[in-house]
Amino acid sequence: MSDRILSMNLATTRGAWGFAEAVDGCLRLGVTAISPWRDQVAAIGLDEAANIVRSNGLRVTGLCRGGMFPADSAESRQKNIEDNLRAIDEAAALGADCLVLVVGGLPGSSKDIAGARQMVADGIAAMLPHARASGVPLAIEPLHPMYAADRACVNTIDQALDICAELGDGVGVAIDVYHVWWDPNLAAAIARAGREKRILAHHICDWLVPTTDLLLDRGMMGDGVIDLKAIRAMIEAAGYHGPQEVEIFSRDNWWKRPGDEVVRTCVERFETVC
Repeated sequence: MSDRILSMNLATTRGAWGFAEAVDGCLRLGVTAISPWRDQVAAIGLDEAANIVRSNGLRVTGLCRGGMFPADSAESRQKNIEDNLRAIDEAAALGADCLVLVVGGLPGSSKDIAGARQMVADGIAAMLPHARASGVPLAIEPLHPMYAADRACVNTIDQALDICAELGDGVGVAIDVYHVWWDPNLAAAIARAGREKRILAHHICDWLVPTTDLLLDRGMMGDGVIDLKAIRAMIEAAGYHGPQEVEIFSRDNWWKRPGDEVVRTCVERFETVC
């Protein structure tokens, strides 16, 4: 059975709250799991953020984000790897279940997407020993193909799993419904992820029709076209029964609303449509 845990990715309340305010708001509404972003942690300080997590008994389902590996020079690629090593340390300090990787797109003016994907694999390989030593699993998050050029050249669960198979233990996938719901091979890919024991996170929101912004117009669960219950059933059949993490970027809607309203709506929708 599912443990029915709702986690709030703190991007969802970015318009209203910083880290400490978001924790207080989540706790008021009975949410005890969060997934912060690195800039939110940096704004309050890593030590203070970790203290807030510990003192409130919070579960940190992920830290967003590492990644962005491709670059058009060896020096820049090394700087990206060094930033990822710092991200591992931050995730370890917060006790995060995983460090989420948004892997990056084409470097510079390149049109070589296969080369970019190799840079991704090489970058993860370079950070993986530190991640293993720190006890921080790395979760590759495949993004919708509309982001292939600028944000993530890994666009399907199967592509992410191929990298995992190449690299071995300590790396898996974050399954975000916004990015994978369209995939005709979705059921088989999720089943494969389960067989290979690679599912590290499950992110939820909805795809609105029409979508007015390709990055900042995600929908609240139930307001769009994604069959959330069906995807969750696939994920649970694959053996993952962990939290569902709400991650909504919504510049013109949810980011303009009071934080308590946002979290309360997430809790209600989690109970009714997820």
